[in-house]
Amino acid sequence: MTRGKAVVLEEFGRPLALREYEVPPAPAGGMVVACRHGGICGTDLHLQQGHLPIPTPLVLGHEGLGTVHELGPGAPSYDATGAELRVGDTVMWASSIACGTCVPCRLHREPTLCENRRTYGVNRSTLDGPELSGAWAEFIVLQPGTTVVKLAAGIDPLAAMSLACAGPTVVHALYERRPVRLGETVVVQGSGPVGLAAAAFAQLAGAAKVIVVGGPESRLALAAAAGIGDVHIDITAPGGTAAVLDRVRAETGGDGADLVIECAGVPAAVAQGLTLARRGGSYLVIGQYTDAGDTLLNPHQIVHRQLDVVGSWAFTGAHLVEYVRLLPALAARFDLASLVSSYPLHDHGAALTAVADGSVMKAVFTNP
Repeated sequence: MTRGKAVVLEEFGRPLALREYEVPPAPAGGMVVACRHGGICGTDLHLQQGHLPIPTPLVLGHEGLGTVHELGPGAPSYDATGAELRVGDTVMWASSIACGTCVPCRLHREPTLCENRRTYGVNRSTLDGPELSGAWAEFIVLQPGTTVVKLAAGIDPLAAMSLACAGPTVVHALYERRPVRLGETVVVQGSGPVGLAAAAFAQLAGAAKVIVVGGPESRLALAAAAGIGDVHIDITAPGGTAAVLDRVRAETGGDGADLVIECAGVPAAVAQGLTLARRGGSYLVIGQYTDAGDTLLNPHQIVHRQLDVVGSWAFTGAHLVEYVRLLPALAARFDLASLVSSYPLHDHGAALTAVADGSVMKAVFTNP
């Protein structure tokens, strides 16, 4: 029987382990995928430290790309778009499956808020089986109901992986929560993958100017070289947040942005973000995915500016479909592959360290 290696979280706050498991037959209605790439998301660092209540041991990795290895009995012979699906095809898959029966799913039409959501690499313990249920592995077992999308011919897999989680997360935010409108000035707080996804999508959507506020300077330079963002402001430069506010006001004609998108994940960024929007503008909060604590803010800024403040949580399979559909346009305009640094599975310690210290933009495990 085929065996596959996987990176496993066995104990919070401890180094991860490289283990090997038997690759089971594809489940009825599902499939086994040979993982070519598994992305490291900032959320994975929080999972390792025990900041979210998840079961262990666990094969990590909620974003991935691979080739269909085996289709199970009764598995659809087509992907989520209706395209023919065969063994050997290159695919991406949605990280979560919503239950469809809880109150958010059934009554509120909000599957991202599903109370029973099962997520690859997050809450599928190896003890519950199958063990290979995360993308930081050579194989992953996809269950029935997983949204699977075939990549268009000619798309660089590393380009697709650059925004593998950030992309569909931003699709949800900008498609359903607060769209970018033609000609708007947009400020994006944060220069990690989520921030760059927000900036890139805003440019594709027809924003007149996209201002990226982040740091350090090396990240902003990488974004600029990839063509993402029109103006890049280093919040780590001398002057701090006061200088940022002055610069944003200057870049927006003194009024502030039509839309500010928070992608920094730092609670203190929210208070500043409220002051970067124009009166009557909008503030879209995406980055506070993990509870990093409380922060002080001035609620007068919300009322005085008459802001629409909107939150957006995670994504569904439908948002992944739209991300994959947009990849040809994204890849044609932006150098997405340049954002990625590749690591073999056995070098998982170095990969996570690089993500934690910000020395890479996007770390991705690559299997030969």
